[in-house]
Amino acid sequence: MALNRRLSFIPLVWFLVIASILWFLFFRPETFNFKQDAVPRAVTARGDLASDEQNGIELFASISPSVVYITSVEVVRNFFSLNADEIPKGTGSGFVWDKEGRIVTNYHVIEDASRIHVTLEDNTTWKAVLIGASPEKDLAVLQISAPAAQLHPIPVGESHNLLVGQRVYAIGNPFGLDHTLTSGIVSALGREITSVTGITIEGVIQTDAAINPGNSGGPLLDSAGRLIGVNTAIYSPAGVSSGIGFAVAVDQVNNVVPDLITYGKVLKPSLGISIATPQLSKRFDIDGVLVINVEKGSSAEKAGILGTKQQRGQLILGDIIIGINGNEIHDQHDLARILNTFKIADVITLQVIRNKEKFQVDVVLEPLG
Repeated sequence: MALNRRLSFIPLVWFLVIASILWFLFFRPETFNFKQDAVPRAVTARGDLASDEQNGIELFASISPSVVYITSVEVVRNFFSLNADEIPKGTGSGFVWDKEGRIVTNYHVIEDASRIHVTLEDNTTWKAVLIGASPEKDLAVLQISAPAAQLHPIPVGESHNLLVGQRVYAIGNPFGLDHTLTSGIVSALGREITSVTGITIEGVIQTDAAINPGNSGGPLLDSAGRLIGVNTAIYSPAGVSSGIGFAVAVDQVNNVVPDLITYGKVLKPSLGISIATPQLSKRFDIDGVLVINVEKGSSAEKAGILGTKQQRGQLILGDIIIGINGNEIHDQHDLARILNTFKIADVITLQVIRNKEKFQVDVVLEPLG
């Protein structure tokens, strides 16, 4: 009988508990502050933007019209139908070089592309034609037919006097996102990266400004909004920004682009010689570059450089170039790398070995034939 009384008491307890909760919720709203009307918080006045913030805002507004979005497609043959199909090849960034419609970007952005489109800041898209390329410098120049009024050439700066720690800005289209601004500093100078041809690009700028796929070919800017480099590569196993990006220095760009516009290629400085293969140099244990032949009328011939010849069935080795302007040369890669730092008509001093004797001779660089 006592058990039955306890069981009949349990529903009453639960009823009282539920009734208490409901009373607190609906009849005592001030307890939980549920039923009070909410009002917006008062806004605290911000004040003026910091000077560096204002500079970044003005820089983006000023330079973003110069930055373009580049897409390329490639024609491939369908395995089943044998038809030629166009497939997206890649995307990247670039910038307006002049009012004539020249666009500068990285060579690897448009490499092997069958068709290229350039989208301007006003969202108009134009068919582009490749008019010049330097795979060794990873630079290319495109031409579009947009009216001059729609073209905003980028201000060009200089890179030889950059300092580590300077603030820099990158504008591009990472992952296809329209006109993105990132900022950072010059992290290091004089870096080296490898171009698509395997040739070393020297004097590269390292920055911690975020550079991601799609930024390639876009401008790296100083705090005055001037072009100081072309964003080219990132150092990241995952393929995304890891705080280490690289840009081809603008001083190189400003030397290369005029040749690409005028000749379609870079006019390389030459000595007017042909040199031994690595195998032949190794055979004779040569540390340097062995001259095999000297072109008639070349600057090397005028300077008295001698090539290799046969005399009475015996091979007479020619001059061995071991240095240029004090820079050591051990093989043909050293020769090409150092020559590419000069311009046509520059006078250079060769350090040469002939018959085990060292001497120096001045040579005027000429266009590569």
